[in-house]
Amino acid sequence: MTRSVYVTGIDRGDGRQVVELGVMELLTRQVDRVGVFRPLVHDGPDRLFELLRARYRLAQDPATVYGLSYGEASVIQAEQGTDELVSRLVDRFHRVAREYEVVLVLGTDFADTQLPDELALNARLANEFGASVLPVVGGRKQAAESVLAEIRNAHRAYEGLGCDVIAMIANRVAREDREAVQRGVDTRLPVPCYVLPDDAALSAPTVAQITHALDGKVLLGDSAGLSRDALDFVFGGAMLPNLLTALTPGCMVVTPGDRADLVVGTLASHSAGTPPIAGVLLTLGEVPSPEILALADRLAPGTPVISVATNSFPTAAELFSLEGKLNAATPRKAETALGLFERYVDTSDLVKRVSAPSTTRVTPMMFEHKLLEQARSDRRRVVLPEGTEERVLHASEVLLRRGVCDLTLLGPDEQIRKKAADLGIDLSGAQILDPQTSELREQFAAEYAALRAHKGVTVELAGDVVADVNYFGTLMVQQGLADGMVSGSVHSTAATIRPAFEIIKTKADASIVSSVFFMCLADKVLVYGDCAVNPDPNAEQLADIAIQSAATAAQFGVEPRIAMLSYSTGTSGSGADVDKVREATELVRSRRPDLLIEGPIQYDAAVEPTVAATKLPDSEVAGQASVLIFPDLNTGNNTYKAVQRSAGAIAVGPVLQGLRKPVNDLSRGALVQDIVNTVAITAIQAQGPSQA
Repeated sequence: MTRSVYVTGIDRGDGRQVVELGVMELLTRQVDRVGVFRPLVHDGPDRLFELLRARYRLAQDPATVYGLSYGEASVIQAEQGTDELVSRLVDRFHRVAREYEVVLVLGTDFADTQLPDELALNARLANEFGASVLPVVGGRKQAAESVLAEIRNAHRAYEGLGCDVIAMIANRVAREDREAVQRGVDTRLPVPCYVLPDDAALSAPTVAQITHALDGKVLLGDSAGLSRDALDFVFGGAMLPNLLTALTPGCMVVTPGDRADLVVGTLASHSAGTPPIAGVLLTLGEVPSPEILALADRLAPGTPVISVATNSFPTAAELFSLEGKLNAATPRKAETALGLFERYVDTSDLVKRVSAPSTTRVTPMMFEHKLLEQARSDRRRVVLPEGTEERVLHASEVLLRRGVCDLTLLGPDEQIRKKAADLGIDLSGAQILDPQTSELREQFAAEYAALRAHKGVTVELAGDVVADVNYFGTLMVQQGLADGMVSGSVHSTAATIRPAFEIIKTKADASIVSSVFFMCLADKVLVYGDCAVNPDPNAEQLADIAIQSAATAAQFGVEPRIAMLSYSTGTSGSGADVDKVREATELVRSRRPDLLIEGPIQYDAAVEPTVAATKLPDSEVAGQASVLIFPDLNTGNNTYKAVQRSAGAIAVGPVLQGLRKPVNDLSRGALVQDIVNTVAITAIQAQGPSQA
């Protein structure tokens, strides 16, 4: 039977979309097929569903998402009664429920709906749907005691109407009151209540939303600039020095269009990072000269300059009435919302209360969700040597907003902050270190010289070496100032991992450093090793790779069943290449009799049950292998790329194994999500027992 979660409220303005997004994130971690149903909908685009569809790659037909419009519902209720309205909505809900393992139901929004007793209608629909209820109470501009009373009343109302209330959520509570409200609900409710503080970045409109609302014209700015949050508004009419002292991080500067001095001055200040602004809004329909605009574009490329026809007073009135919205065009707000939800909600407990059906399928999205959740559970610090690279900065923002790990970015402080300001990225939660000027450089030089004295490295020479970002980052890991390192988006593999070989070195029980890729197929995750490091391992090394890969698989929730791959299966073939695999298999069995392993075995016999039934019918591994060990780099590298391109698999890696502390290499073509995943993997590796 389909399990459903009904997210509802008691009044408008509760910011419920944060909770709906957070619950969707939880559900998609558990099951592959999640449906969405909104019983009643306003005319026009549904911003939240479009966000859910884009973010979670939903294949659901939008026509099945909605029950009725509010107008239709009002007419039916007035003319035929509530029973008829509920009957129609239940019928449409079950059309969705039949197709999905779990359904997220988005309750009515209490905004101009013309429906009497809307809370009771939501309660009845939840009961008729057989859905558990998660009520949300808005706490904006309310005192702590008032919020507590609202929470108790909402719980009493829904429970009194027969609902299965699994938890309560108070949202948009003043930050200074959050702990007091949390203490209050912990002692007064029979179900958990999670208290989420108000977050300015969520309620702040983006520059794009401001432009649309004011019918503005974009004079300068790119898509990244238009996606910035306007956290404040500063109105400029005074002399430039006075305006500069009033600027705040993330503010939108509003000034008459004929004040070229203020336009140039604020953008120059932004370029210097003191402070970074969201953009400039010009009033009165006045537009600076082409020469001024050209100068502005050079000073702060990508930073929006918007022109509106109205004067400052009506513009201000409109601006202060705007509120940020979660939609498909605001992915950064979505990351902020999820970070807030995951920080203040006990997600593991809520998942148990939802009781979503379990599944043996592991989709790429489920695997990626699990990475972030596992990294967040025991937060570590990861150093990113490529702090000036745009993709790394975008990935850093995602990691910080989601609370995945702590970050240290390496590079010139001013250059990193300027690049972040130009991209509209908030790095306030990251540490920034410049190896060239850091006080750690002298200490690291002495450490490196001692490690490499046998190679004739002096302290003077070491001083130059450790100024390199990859060496500096590796030494941070070695000295315990960071738990892991990720590099390689603009550096070669050799430049990334050579310092680790010299400084961190291999674990005591590992003879070599090797790698795996997590191959996320449509319905499962396989582990491929070694596809990136060792060209032609001997039997001893191949056995080591297999044991390391099994440990890595287990650490990331993949039950290891090892297939030692060859061009023949069992005893059907002979020759040096097959003998190497056979010897490696026996070495693993002797060293780790607890591991399930088969070899030599062909790829099809390893993963396809029908082939396995013919070739190795009594094997515990054949047909269901999860860890596939290739005999050499040529075979492994080509196979993972063939599967990646031909089967549409997502390849996460390479993940290095065998080092005392985690260092991982990126592809120079890595996307932002690739970097996010690799950093999460590195943080998880760092959660394991230290091998230093």
